[in-house]
Amino acid sequence: MRKRTYSCGLDAAVDIVGGKWKALILWALHHEPRRFGELKRSVPGISEKMLIQMLREMEAHGLVHREVYHQVPPKVEYSLTEFGQSLNTALIPLGVWGEENMRAIEAIPRD
Repeated sequence: MRKRTYSCGLDAAVDIVGGKWKALILWALHHEPRRFGELKRSVPGISEKMLIQMLREMEAHGLVHREVYHQVPPKVEYSLTEFGQSLNTALIPLGVWGEENMRAIEAIPRD
């Protein structure tokens, strides 16, 4: 596999968190581990298929830890790794900016 080269730190960060869902999943896992169903309810509008895909990618990138408990019924919990927590911390100011500017952002005409 070829190593990716980035032009700046923002390029690298956007590559990891790119897309709509990953930041929302990171935020949903901010305080505590969650089971799949809890995550699905915490991220409105995400399909089951997309949530599975995003969790797999985030696990492969080292952002999310998947803990499987061998019990009946089966239990799986997702939590943030230290790497994922650090990214979540970096996203907090962006969320604050979004809250402060939500009306202006909502007023932008869309295609």
